[in-house]
Amino acid sequence: MTKTTFFAAGVAALAFAAASAPASAQDTLRLMTGPQGGVWVPLGGALKNIWEKAIPGVTIQTLPGAGIANVRAIDEDKAEIGFGNSISTVDGINGAAPFPRKTTNVCQLATLYPQYFQIVVNADSGINSVRDFRGKGLAVQTRGNTAEMISRQILEVHGLKYEDMRTSFLPSYTDAASMLKDGQAQIFTLGTTIPASSVMDLASSRDIRLLDLRDSLEGMRKLNAGYYGIDLPANTYPKQTAPVTKIGYAAHLVVSCKLPDARVHAMMKAIHDNFRDLVLVNKAMEGVGPKEMAVDIGVKFHPGAARFYAEQGVKVGS
Repeated sequence: MTKTTFFAAGVAALAFAAASAPASAQDTLRLMTGPQGGVWVPLGGALKNIWEKAIPGVTIQTLPGAGIANVRAIDEDKAEIGFGNSISTVDGINGAAPFPRKTTNVCQLATLYPQYFQIVVNADSGINSVRDFRGKGLAVQTRGNTAEMISRQILEVHGLKYEDMRTSFLPSYTDAASMLKDGQAQIFTLGTTIPASSVMDLASSRDIRLLDLRDSLEGMRKLNAGYYGIDLPANTYPKQTAPVTKIGYAAHLVVSCKLPDARVHAMMKAIHDNFRDLVLVNKAMEGVGPKEMAVDIGVKFHPGAARFYAEQGVKVGS
């Protein structure tokens, strides 16, 4: 089976609702979020409230998704807004795998916060590094999702593949955490902000260990230069007494390039005026302002967003 076939299978389940629910581009905007147990779902709810209150006549329909699937959905006119991950969105712009072609209808709205690719194992699993995965149970996202792509890449860096372990592909982080709770798997990979609610839930039931990924960073950067090392601070999770290095990348919002400039400008103004509502959902966004949101991550800005940033005295991409 080809990579494109694998990808199509993974996206189909996530984007089904979007594909089957056409929306008026002017009145109803479809917002693709993320898997249950990640922060994009509650952030999507906060954005829905902000935009529906601030922009007369607009209704936001939130839909489950994931980084790669969201970019595909917007490019294929199955959604108008979505959360994305910088590494995979840029892959879409360039037409790199797992995207079957270059995306042309995806524009940058705002960079939001750093994402942490995390590997969690049960403390009694005997696993201390990725090299110890062979023969163990791995709970990973559905094929084609960003965290699944990163999981596959980090296995490749260490000379492993999914067939070397008992791999379960799951639609949500909550499902993955449940497998570790029940002892059906020993390893859980995810890409989200910190602390992840699914990991906190798992840690409330049994002792866990956060793997340090410092030895994977060089190999990961050879696969995608957008990766970087980022410290997960001590005490982010229960009994995690020392910082650990994770693989970092940026979370951002993208929109259809076809949306009217005035609509996108109003969306950005509403985000700016109500930013505290988003920080209450995700503390990683504390201190983020127009300058940080306008950072160039390799995705062209929607003209409506660029106009908003200019009014704030910020040049996009600076």
